Amino acid sequence: MTVVRPARPEDVDGLTAVAHAAFSPYIGRLGTIEPWPMHVDYAEKVALGHTWVAEDGGEVVGLLVLEPHDDHLLLDIVGVAPEHHGTGIGTRLLGVADEQARAMGLPDVRLYTNVVMTENLAYYPRHGYVETHREQIGPYHRVFFTKTLTG
Repeated sequence: MTVVRPARPEDVDGLTAVAHAAFSPYIGRLGTIEPWPMHVDYAEKVALGHTWVAEDGGEVVGLLVLEPHDDHLLLDIVGVAPEHHGTGIGTRLLGVADEQARAMGLPDVRLYTNVVMTENLAYYPRHGYVETHREQIGPYHRVFFTKTLTG
């Protein structure tokens, strides 16, 4: 059974492993650029207190990193180990982002993905996100989404 909970310091290796597993398939699409979630200091993210894990049988199989702002919650990173795709873990993690935004009194959850991550461009709209704009930042061609929360 998969449990979603706040990340703890002992989860850092698992977070790093899931990030590498979830994002390494995109390296070929990005050319020689590795997706930035593969370079994040997850110990720092856990220490900030806005990181969540999906755990199955004691193993980290999903991650969620949130970043609160004054007027929205940024869904900074979400990833699921490839062998757990299609099991609903991603949907559960997106739900945690919604819950956290509501708890903080924030009206929107925002995120961005890379234009070459075409699966995400279809996935996020199915979960209530609306594309707002596209922008190139350095070598990354990003697509920005917002989900406005109600109730």
